[in-house]
Amino acid sequence: MLGWRALTVTLLLGAPLQCPSRATADRAREDGADEALWHLAERFGREGYDAARRETLREIVERYPSSRFRASAEVALDASTPTDAAR
Repeated sequence: MLGWRALTVTLLLGAPLQCPSRATADRAREDGADEALWHLAERFGREGYDAARRETLREIVERYPSSRFRASAEVALDASTPTDAAR
């Protein structure tokens, strides 16, 4: 019986060492919605769905103003917006 108790105590004392540290943005395990939208917009672009791509990029700009993808989405929108001469 003493063997089990010693093992239990050892495992319990080691438990805090096994707990994960706080997650940070650079170590996130899953994408945020803004990142998922960015990847979706890229896929729409590759598959030729330009209107869907622009709408998805607008969604990033409007709903996620502090997103790390916002500036890239704005640049992509500016590059994909038709000029008045092309309309």
